[in-house]
Amino acid sequence: MSSLPGLTCVALLFTALPAVADCLVLKKDVELRGSAVAGEAGPMFLTADKIESTQPNVVVASGNVEARQAGQNFFADWLLYDTTQRFVDARGKVRMEQPTLLVSGDTLKFNLNDYSGELTQPVYSFPVQQGRGQAEHIQFVDVNNATLTQATYTTCPLGNDDWYLKVGELDIDKSRQVGTAYNTTLHFLGVPILYTPWLDFPLSDARKTGILAPTFGTTERSGIDIMVPYYLNLAPNYDATLYPRLLSKRGVQLGGEFRYLLSEFSGVNRLEYLPNDNALDRSRWSTALNNSYRINAHTQAGMSYNRVSDDDYFRDLSNLVSITSVSNLNREVWLSTQHGNWNAELRAQSFQTLQDSTSTTRIVEPYARLPQARLGMADTFGPGLEFNLQAEATRFSHASLIEGARVLAYPTLRKRFTNSFGYITPQIGWHTSYYALDDSNNQVVPEQRISRNVPIVSLDSGVAFDRPFRFAGTDYAQTLEPRVYYVYAPYRDQSNIPVFDTAQLDFGYAEMFTENKFIGGDRVNDANQLTVAVTSRFTEAASGLERLQITLGQRYYFSSQQVTLPGVAARTSNSTDVLVAVSGQVTQAWRVAGGWQFDTQNGTAVRQNISTSFRPGQGRVLNVGYNFIDQSTEQVDLSAQWPLARRWYGMFRYNYSYRDNKLVEGLAGLEYNGGCWLLRGAFQRLATKDTESTDSFFIQLELNGMGSIGSNPVSVLKQSVPGYLPSNEL
Repeated sequence: MSSLPGLTCVALLFTALPAVADCLVLKKDVELRGSAVAGEAGPMFLTADKIESTQPNVVVASGNVEARQAGQNFFADWLLYDTTQRFVDARGKVRMEQPTLLVSGDTLKFNLNDYSGELTQPVYSFPVQQGRGQAEHIQFVDVNNATLTQATYTTCPLGNDDWYLKVGELDIDKSRQVGTAYNTTLHFLGVPILYTPWLDFPLSDARKTGILAPTFGTTERSGIDIMVPYYLNLAPNYDATLYPRLLSKRGVQLGGEFRYLLSEFSGVNRLEYLPNDNALDRSRWSTALNNSYRINAHTQAGMSYNRVSDDDYFRDLSNLVSITSVSNLNREVWLSTQHGNWNAELRAQSFQTLQDSTSTTRIVEPYARLPQARLGMADTFGPGLEFNLQAEATRFSHASLIEGARVLAYPTLRKRFTNSFGYITPQIGWHTSYYALDDSNNQVVPEQRISRNVPIVSLDSGVAFDRPFRFAGTDYAQTLEPRVYYVYAPYRDQSNIPVFDTAQLDFGYAEMFTENKFIGGDRVNDANQLTVAVTSRFTEAASGLERLQITLGQRYYFSSQQVTLPGVAARTSNSTDVLVAVSGQVTQAWRVAGGWQFDTQNGTAVRQNISTSFRPGQGRVLNVGYNFIDQSTEQVDLSAQWPLARRWYGMFRYNYSYRDNKLVEGLAGLEYNGGCWLLRGAFQRLATKDTESTDSFFIQLELNGMGSIGSNPVSVLKQSVPGYLPSNEL
């Protein structure tokens, strides 16, 4: 891994020069028979205005000298070759051409015996990498070593020196494939902005131990944020990164990540430690360990351990919504095996629950599974009779709630009948459960041994009709796909069964076609219900692009609900709300999606989710969304990336909660593409708690083909603005 890839390109240029000089052995081939020989083994052809031998074993060529060999050409005004000393002297507009590089200079003196010599005033360029530069002098020491003095490098086009590296001395060691640079300065818009007295880098694509590009930014909660990672290339299949981080308001945080990939083992492990947070006067830390072991072709084992020192660790030290909103950190070890028609798993799992210190609502910690054993089987008998079994045994543990063990099994049999226009799938299953509960944590259970057996019968059916039609001069195909799904499950009293891992599913289109309205094993609903839905698709015949999809569905109940979760009222209506979903690529630029849930009894909308995106081209994105859930959520979400002027792009996001009267996330950013460099900055305000938010500022200078300096906002922009692309990727 190279912290300055541009210097690697410079070094590779000079490692090629001895081979070029070695090609200058002159060969006479009057009949050009050697032209049929390919590659470096082919002969060298010399042409010039004048070729003469001034003394024995000395050849002098002058005037438009050209030395050519397959794959590379050499030019000069004057060239002398001593065949006895094997010495080459070339002067005047010396130029060497290869497919991947061009180099020119004033004079070249080179000894082919020991590969020593020098090239003065070299100017070089890389046609593929778009890199170029110059130097005062190259000293070839031997076949493996060379020294370059007062060199420059940039990826900017000729005539544009917006940024360049200036190196006092560059030593090349081909035997170790390492380059060492001294007194290196990065100049940007004529101003030196970064200096290092010493650095080394690899001469190949191989990873290399060294300092990576630093990042810096600022946040309201932590102040100036500077990180200088140091990469350790320990072996081809494992490495480490150390990343000390300076937070002006908190102190110095030390972090490290270790990665490895072996034939049976793999993992990524990270540790962070803030010895003394100046803002809180205490030490803070986090750990994230993830490792797996492949026992054989069918069996694997692994572990995941995530823990932080306090509830506010991510809220104070991170600027990503996906991280600051984490509530439960997983800790588990597992063993799983997968075979042709069965699989099994053994797991032990617990959680660390992070609380919001500004909220009066406490998050209940999930039950720990100590342990859990699971078995799954699937097989087909005879003409399409499918058998499936899901079984598990779990011991649930908690610090303050009822504890106990649960064993459950759910075998099913189903048969699928299909033809060209539809299908019918009957299924029968038997859900059986056994609980062994404890009088624990000062809570008395009314019944310690509980059994539950629920037969479940379902019938799923659907048909598909289609017709072609023409609209606005374009051929389309429309489908009409009605679907009917019936479920019957008798009532079983489950009020004495605790809730270990069960919740009620949000009502949506996918949930309408499930047997159980609960997720988890502690509740099996009583059901005598019929779901009716219809979907229509409008597809462009020529491209196959789905221009529009409309779905309408509702579930009807033939009996009242009796199985509920504690504190949740039973259903009183004989039908669900009506669900409507619309989506499609309306035009090449416009895409829409919407979902509505209507309460047919009260005539009101229970849930609305509407979004649209306008993307007429790369770098032009506009997203608009509205999300409404009765009594809990009402948010508007706007985001965009758009060109403001030549080379200028603007980005923003505005996510506001009307229910809470607060900004959930706000972001404003600018990006300027200078051609061979890019400067982007972003300001973000992020709600981290019920009553608190934090401000962050990112700025980054990205040099094409070189690397970047500053705090990288790209991950924040991609998460906040769907469809965002950096302007240098357009």
